[in-house]
Amino acid sequence: MRRFTVPLLVAIAIACVCVGFAPGWWVKGHESITEAAASKLPDDVPAFFRAGGKHLAHFAGDPDRWKNRECKVLRASVEADHYLDLEDLDGKLLPPESRFKGIDLMRSLKKDPVRVGMLPYAIVEGYERLACAFADHRKEPENESIKMKCLVYAGNLAHYTTDASMPLHTTIHFDGRVMPGAEKKQIGIHAKIDAFPEKNKFDPVEISRGLQAKPVDDVWEYTKKFLAESYTQIDRCYELDAAGAFEKPTEESRAFMIDRCRSGAQFTMDIWVAAWARSAKLPTSY
Repeated sequence: MRRFTVPLLVAIAIACVCVGFAPGWWVKGHESITEAAASKLPDDVPAFFRAGGKHLAHFAGDPDRWKNRECKVLRASVEADHYLDLEDLDGKLLPPESRFKGIDLMRSLKKDPVRVGMLPYAIVEGYERLACAFADHRKEPENESIKMKCLVYAGNLAHYTTDASMPLHTTIHFDGRVMPGAEKKQIGIHAKIDAFPEKNKFDPVEISRGLQAKPVDDVWEYTKKFLAESYTQIDRCYELDAAGAFEKPTEESRAFMIDRCRSGAQFTMDIWVAAWARSAKLPTSY
């Protein structure tokens, strides 16, 4: 038995590290969902932005690139931005003012903020960052540096909005059902879902079909509602996985995954459009 103990423990440790930094989708998945969102933007959004789908798609992959193992300080600073384990909030509502208020709440619940996650704050911070950039564009519409800035900020934001559409980014059961006694069932499900859009060649045209931007009055509330909806899809993820439908796709698993990708594209587009609308009311003197 002892011959197998060390290799087994090493394998488990590696798996835990990988899960801790698991991406919301593989990079190509993020790219396809982001490009789909860009393709359906309304005409009142600036033309350079509507034409920037490929750029936005590339920049959507950056938050995963920031997890480079050689960039330890950066990696640690962005780790918690990709998820929110809703069960760890014990039914409490996150304060909208800032992530620091959220951290205070989590600590009051005796929870580690890094383990609970900061995803809604990453989304709203990105939305406000983009709104500021759009405000600069309104002031200097021909400035190419500002256009570039808008695309970078919006692409980075899209990573987090598309993370939010992946149900396992909203739960403590992010890679296996946590059972009594710390046992887990269906370990590996996270990677199967992450890979699905890329492995099954989902493209922006298919994802974008039927999408249309919706007005957003309150981005924080809209984000919370979206995360709550994504959370309701956890059981379906585990049902499909138990049936082997992520490894060998079925009509049901493909339809489910297309729906999650479309929801991510819709959410992304709506937040971008909300940032453009907000920018009209922002001052550009500081």
